[in-house]
Amino acid sequence: MAFAGLKKQINKANQFMNEKIGGVEGTKLDDDFVEMERKTDIMCELVEDLQLKIKEFLHPNPASRAKMSAVKGIGKLSGQAKAATYPQPEGVLGETLITFGKKIGEENLYAQSLVETGESMKQIADIKYNLDDNMKMNVIEPLHQLSTKDIKEVQHHRKKLQGRRLDFDCKKRKKDKAGSHVSEDEIKLAEDKFAESLHLAQMGMHNLLENDVEQISQLTTFAENLLDYHRQCTEILEALAGTLHDKKNEAASLPRSEFVPKTLSDLGVIDSLNGGLPTTNITATTPQRSPYGSPARSPAHTPTHTPQYPGSSPLPSPMSSGQPNWDPLFPPGGPPRSTNDAASPLPSPMKSPARSPMMQNPSAQALYDFEPENPGELGFNEGDTITLTQRIDENWFEGTVNGKTGLFPVSYVNVVVPLP
Repeated sequence: MAFAGLKKQINKANQFMNEKIGGVEGTKLDDDFVEMERKTDIMCELVEDLQLKIKEFLHPNPASRAKMSAVKGIGKLSGQAKAATYPQPEGVLGETLITFGKKIGEENLYAQSLVETGESMKQIADIKYNLDDNMKMNVIEPLHQLSTKDIKEVQHHRKKLQGRRLDFDCKKRKKDKAGSHVSEDEIKLAEDKFAESLHLAQMGMHNLLENDVEQISQLTTFAENLLDYHRQCTEILEALAGTLHDKKNEAASLPRSEFVPKTLSDLGVIDSLNGGLPTTNITATTPQRSPYGSPARSPAHTPTHTPQYPGSSPLPSPMSSGQPNWDPLFPPGGPPRSTNDAASPLPSPMKSPARSPMMQNPSAQALYDFEPENPGELGFNEGDTITLTQRIDENWFEGTVNGKTGLFPVSYVNVVVPLP
């Protein structure tokens, strides 16, 4: 019996080599059979590729898929089946949102919104796990059964058919040669086995290709599972959007508390530029609404009084004395001048006819840059000299600089020559 099997294998190899190298023609099957084989090959590729692509669709992260496969392989080697769970990206995002929402503080509306969004993402992740289970049970598992049972059986019959054909053709070719020892019974037996394999291969391929109802049912289940998943996600996201909309309206209705930045004096910092003296009375000016519709903007720190230096006596400021300019290294009313005015080679500003306030136009010097934000406002740079035309109210001047006239905040300038 073993010798007969070996002889059959030799005949198959002989016929195969003669067909491929010697140009010998074997038995040709009809076009319908060839077409059936072509469709079967396509179906085999489809089932194999479809299983892979559905898994990638459900688990798009290749690194996580590789990790799950590695854990599963180690579990098989160790004899302990360890279930690996794919980390859904919605769940990972939800955990991050919840963690930082709790860190910020749940009394904060934004933190509450983060937690609400994170909880919704975790719910979507749970639904995604249910989708995974349904897909594995109703789509991937039937495809796996089809691949490992029906398709495997069909491929087995096709392979056996090919071997029996080669054996039959080899024996028939040898019988035609002179001195052949192949009997009629051997040829008849080979022919019967060839016919049997042909029948089984055709029936297997036919059943595989004509099983449309079951295959369409699997696609229907696939679509229904996806539809159910997206419907539940829609309900969760609609509820989340409504909650976040309410949170937004609640945040918009809350009164805004006025924030006053702390000064160096509040922090107890010593101002080294003031000779080691602490900076005092530096306050943040609160913006006030002008009758012209624009807030009287002021810099964050504006001196409200003139600091006195050790050993000095109070002197009138340039605004009150009519002095047009002051030393930029010291604020108005800074260190006093030498008491020996008679020894000064320069005339006093009060005694100089060229600098008499009566002969100068009302003017102010810009202490800071001012960028206009509304029509009718006058922009200027720090150090510019602005000609004053009128005072609008306690917060705004009207003046001219560089040929342009407009409004500007009082707190942005130092009045050199006051308005009459």
